[in-house]
Amino acid sequence: MDDDQRQDVALLLRRLSLDLDAVGQRFAALHGLGRTDCRALVAIMDAARRGEALTAGALGRTVDLSSASVTALVDRLERVGHVRRVRDADDRRRVTLEISPSAMAAGVEFFGGLNRDLLAAMAAHPDEELAVVHRFLTEMSDVISRHAHGGG
Repeated sequence: MDDDQRQDVALLLRRLSLDLDAVGQRFAALHGLGRTDCRALVAIMDAARRGEALTAGALGRTVDLSSASVTALVDRLERVGHVRRVRDADDRRRVTLEISPSAMAAGVEFFGGLNRDLLAAMAAHPDEELAVVHRFLTEMSDVISRHAHGGG
């Protein structure tokens, strides 16, 4: 692959990012949420999918907010019923964040079609290709994340 083709791949990644952001913005507008609200909900859902409990401090690091801003964010999301604070069973001083069933259902309803279409598109590719794409996207995501957090 030459430099022009690599540049095309970088441009496709940027387009993908912009298109995914637009989908997220549609979801946010439909549910009266801000961009940071959506990022927070995704972070909480992703942590749950990994089997991890997310604290407010960890959420703040993930969405790059100060402690006071995270408190206001979680208060707002809790007030509208999207998240709840849960005391850790092992350490009652520790409070984690949990997405509500209604917020999860709204996400599944909105993003379900996109997920189905993505899985259908992937079905046309053999596992070996998808493994390469997975590795590539993981590496690209790590690079982009570093730049997003000022470490580029």
